Amino acid sequence: MSRSRVVHRCQACGATSSRWSGRCPGCAEWNTLVEEIVLSQPGTGATAPAVGAGPAAAPVLLGDIDGWDSRPRPTGVGEFDRVLGGGLVPGSVTLVGGEPGIGKSTLLLQALAALSGDGARALLVSAEESPHQVKRRAERLGVSAEGVWIVAETSMPAIRTAIDKIGPDILVVDSIQTVWDPELESAPGSVTQVRGCAHQLVTLAKGTGLTTVLVGHVTKDGSLAGPRVLEHVVDTVATFEGERHHSLRLLRASKHRFGPTGELGVFEMTDAGLVGVHDASGMFLADRRMATAGSAVFPAVEGRRPLLVELQALVVPSSFGTPRRSASGFDAGRLALLIAVLHRHAHISVQGFDVYASAAGGARISEPGADLAVCLAIASATLDRPLPDDLVVIGEVGLAGELRQVGQTPRRLDEAARLGFARALVPVSSPEAALPTVTAGSLAEAVGLVVGVPPPAAASSAATNNTAAGRRCTE
Repeated sequence: MSRSRVVHRCQACGATSSRWSGRCPGCAEWNTLVEEIVLSQPGTGATAPAVGAGPAAAPVLLGDIDGWDSRPRPTGVGEFDRVLGGGLVPGSVTLVGGEPGIGKSTLLLQALAALSGDGARALLVSAEESPHQVKRRAERLGVSAEGVWIVAETSMPAIRTAIDKIGPDILVVDSIQTVWDPELESAPGSVTQVRGCAHQLVTLAKGTGLTTVLVGHVTKDGSLAGPRVLEHVVDTVATFEGERHHSLRLLRASKHRFGPTGELGVFEMTDAGLVGVHDASGMFLADRRMATAGSAVFPAVEGRRPLLVELQALVVPSSFGTPRRSASGFDAGRLALLIAVLHRHAHISVQGFDVYASAAGGARISEPGADLAVCLAIASATLDRPLPDDLVVIGEVGLAGELRQVGQTPRRLDEAARLGFARALVPVSSPEAALPTVTAGSLAEAVGLVVGVPPPAAASSAATNNTAAGRRCTE
């Protein structure tokens, strides 16, 4: 007979400890150990096999595997398919996370309706809403979900019974955090329950070829709630982002075993549900004000998709002893670094000023190619001199103030030309493109070209400060 014992498992790396501690002994993360109950074999201390584990698989030759089964099946939602690399692969498990009310259930209901209309048998496990609520949402969105099966259940045995009865081609569980198994000795919603139920669904998907989509909640910092091992067992992790009070929604894949993870899906929330935005650049720049100081346009690339984003900066006198440095849409640490380079090599000083920088429209920029655009936006806001309205800016800024080229420059500039921009400021080493370019080798040169030479007082003050700092170092 097996018996239970208590262990403490890390939610980040999955390591176990016999007692609780504030820091995980495996990955050194803080406050990640959670108590859970596991079954062990008497006399050995070994944990019991995972629920749903089957017989060992027989080895096969790679050349004998039919590649047709791995081809993705389009969901009928174009932007969703873009992120997934064409659609959902049979037997795959996809985890879709996002804040409450962001539109996860709406997106998947639209996908299920399109798949069922294409002949697929779809089953929706609604563990949080009643069938009547889902029906009203479908009527409100105007989608035909007559061919979608639905079961309002949270018990894992009941869900497996419904799967055996319906025999669906695609399964959606909304959400995995509310599903529980009575055989697991822990409370519903616990780490043990979430991990155990997810393992059962993954085993079922791999064994039967059932395409499975799990909906997951997120924490306050935007990461998926529950054990981190949940992200490891699934094939795809997609994150739905956006402001609940704005119509723009962004879908990204942080993990995808069947294709690249750099693609971006852009949606607009309307009365008819989520509508794909094909011209995302035009939408991001739709409300841009011309001849405004502190604004620069950067042609980003998300996967294979060029995307023009407006980067804004605001520089105001600080009322605190330590000026604030706030960034929205890109790394705050990178912002502080660029301010230091701007001060040292371009003589643009913001000492005593709060600096706020943002990627307009809810975009998120993670590539260093936006460095030059951020620097010029700050310089423009500091000197109150707008950049030319028909200019886009590309370039990585080094610590020595040099400008470095960015990949896929021609594709970025082709998108800028399509939207009516007439020229681009790029590093000297950038390849030729169809759009006329203005080149610069350093940050100071770029500032002088498009913003203007800083006032002599600012330059002399920066030089005086640097000389005094050097004198103090030598002393």
